Amino acid sequence: MSAYQVMDVNDDLPIRVSDKIHSGKVRSVYKLTAADSARLIVEKGYKIAADTPLAIMIISDRISAFECIWKGENGLNGVPGKGAALNAISAHWFKAFDEAGLAGNHIVDVPHPYIWIVRQAQPVMVEAIARQYITGSMWRSYAKDVRDFCGITLDEGLQANQKMPNLLITPSTKGIITGVSEVPEVDDVNISRKNIIDNLAAFKFKSTEDVNLYEKLLTEGFDLITQQLAAVEQIFVDTKFEFGYVKDLDGNDELIYIDEVGTPDSSRIWDAKAYDEGRIVENSKEGFRQMLLKSVPVPELLLAKDKMPERLSMAADFLLSEADLLEVSNTYTSIAKTITGKDVQIPANPRAEIIEILDRDYGLITA
Repeated sequence: MSAYQVMDVNDDLPIRVSDKIHSGKVRSVYKLTAADSARLIVEKGYKIAADTPLAIMIISDRISAFECIWKGENGLNGVPGKGAALNAISAHWFKAFDEAGLAGNHIVDVPHPYIWIVRQAQPVMVEAIARQYITGSMWRSYAKDVRDFCGITLDEGLQANQKMPNLLITPSTKGIITGVSEVPEVDDVNISRKNIIDNLAAFKFKSTEDVNLYEKLLTEGFDLITQQLAAVEQIFVDTKFEFGYVKDLDGNDELIYIDEVGTPDSSRIWDAKAYDEGRIVENSKEGFRQMLLKSVPVPELLLAKDKMPERLSMAADFLLSEADLLEVSNTYTSIAKTITGKDVQIPANPRAEIIEILDRDYGLITA
């Protein structure tokens, strides 16, 4: 067995909940009861509406890529410190957004590197994607003569990894959208602004003005992160934000940032010095994706969306070396220190610490 302890299973904690636990690729969400939500708002002095439903988000050290979860040898089924790094980076950017007067976010408390206490939000069904450079899937399509992306026509003559003249907003669906004829009923499909405006209810927007607002907040957040990363010689290449509605103190609907922002999982980040020299040095999960493409038995499966069963089977049978996972760990913890200015605190036993804190300080453990 590996000497490293990682948080690979995070959806079986004995937290008192009001509903089924939602387990995502990286985070699990525990919706609290109305009584516990109301109690904590008073006890902890959270400056939110008294009837706000709260949830506990527990991050894991799992790593996903190409829609698969990847594991390592010797039972190392995650990346040491990855969860703590992601949480630290997101909390850093959310604080910067607050200080800049942008929209609020869902986090109300961070009692541990692997725990967020959040406001439950009604998510809009749009992955808010912004791109400043042409790379990745966009470049692969462009190289095949595709010029229209989410209703935006790109110029001829662009080169791989080139900075584009303007920031592009290229949204995709969050989950499966039904009843919209021009949008295929599959997850994560590209959509246009017109698709959203013409189908506000399907995408869970309350008004056209809120579509304008999400684009404004996406752009402002992207610009803020770009400027701050430039100060530490990093390039913010592209990213995905998510948004949702909560009630403000006056009971009005408020559109806020949710999920995570500006992390190596949700964004591409390049080393600026290397880019100036004509090289791409990844400081995000893209480096892990490239590692997989060089390591798995059949790399073609990773790019073949019509062969998901075969891809999942290959991922289940393929184990990364401990050295590979530690290399990924160094990418995450190093960029977290670059962004936040602080070393990532990696718990010796995250599961035990999570249970102890949520029991002792929050009264949420059932057994």
